[in-house]
Amino acid sequence: MSFLANIKQKLEHSFPSAIIHLTDHSAAHQEHNPMGLHLEVQVTYAGFAGKSLIEQHRLVNEILAEELNSGQIHALKIRTKVSQNGCLK
Repeated sequence: MSFLANIKQKLEHSFPSAIIHLTDHSAAHQEHNPMGLHLEVQVTYAGFAGKSLIEQHRLVNEILAEELNSGQIHALKIRTKVSQNGCLK
């Protein structure tokens, strides 16, 4: 399984029933850090209800802390949304 697939699986395990989109933008950033990935993650999850945007982003950062701290992920753009009954809020 690829590194990106492992990241997505890790997020799916942590946010059950969430809609998760993971995009690798590393190719556009090779000139300044060819070693770490530049990723964008979008998580739509009912469990974010009642949490501030900062709290939502902290949850994602905590799940990927190992990859961020090791340098495997150099940059992470996070977008989160609350879903309720299949509808985005």
